[in-house]
Amino acid sequence: MNIYGQPTRTIRWSAERGCVEVLDQTKLPHALVWADIVDLPTAEAAIRDMWVRGAPLIGVTAAYGLAMALSHDASDDGLTLAAARLRATRPTAVNLMWGLDRCLAALSPLPASERFTAGLALAEQMADEDAAQNEALGTHGLALLQALWDARAAQGATVLNILTHCNAGWLATVDWGTALAPIYKAHEAGIPLHIWVDETRPRNQGASLTARELNWHGIAHTVIADNAGGHLMQHGAVDGCIVGTDRTTANGDVCNKIGTYLKALAAFDAGIPFYVALPGPTIDWTLDDGKKIPIEARSASEVTHIQGRAPDGSLVTVQLTPDGSTAFNPGFDVTPARLVTALITERGVCPASTEGLLSLYPERRSHG
Repeated sequence: MNIYGQPTRTIRWSAERGCVEVLDQTKLPHALVWADIVDLPTAEAAIRDMWVRGAPLIGVTAAYGLAMALSHDASDDGLTLAAARLRATRPTAVNLMWGLDRCLAALSPLPASERFTAGLALAEQMADEDAAQNEALGTHGLALLQALWDARAAQGATVLNILTHCNAGWLATVDWGTALAPIYKAHEAGIPLHIWVDETRPRNQGASLTARELNWHGIAHTVIADNAGGHLMQHGAVDGCIVGTDRTTANGDVCNKIGTYLKALAAFDAGIPFYVALPGPTIDWTLDDGKKIPIEARSASEVTHIQGRAPDGSLVTVQLTPDGSTAFNPGFDVTPARLVTALITERGVCPASTEGLLSLYPERRSHG
């Protein structure tokens, strides 16, 4: 996608500098900063400390990070240790495990002298695949938004109102995004859009990242407090919801940023379609129940403190809560498949169910 008119990906290999460059999302929306992944510790920090976030981007970053670790120690022990340490950084996003498993399968049989070059090539390949998958996903999602718009336009509407939660745009992937890919495609197709952007406490990825993306892209949007979505749905101000997911089980349960479940409940009550967009690697075929997904508990400081821009332009962190108050910070919740209108993937649209997913990924039937 574009930043001030320049085609840009969230992660890239710099041959000139000999390192991986990632767009540091902890500095957005107020500063555009690139951070370097040069070894295993910086790769761990990039994922754990959320320089990068979003399941697809985490998976690709893990592949690049493993390659950078191998540039320092490509022995069998070095490969095993690096993969284990990267695997421990974010337990919920299944793309992290998928990316590392794919790398281990490809790199383990190779001699140590070939592992870095092969690992880097594989990471580049995975990045290209992610961008292509998400663009295809966007095309399939466009058909749903076009149908929504045709119905609303026939009723006299002048704009299509879509609500999002968290950030599932190109900042959460290598390019295009998941939930925002259909929105970008609809914008290109000339559908008049307005996006309600949930702020997404406690890290405010909606206010900081989704709003930043939509602003760069010239798409009309309004940031709202997380608790405003249900009110807007009750009053007919939302035509549809689209969110991403960090892990979707084989039966169609969806694990996404905390607060997604409440939006799905409100949409169900208001009779509003609730779509979930995901590329194939985000499906966890080993689980058949969302209650089995490990939910990451993040630092309480993300709830008790908040970062913003001071009048002098500096970035500051301030405390919100009284001294002595504790906080609990689960990073994700699970939306049961019964509340999901449809899943949007790079292979098409399907019901949120075992048979729905298998209709798009029939090769998984052979895996039992």
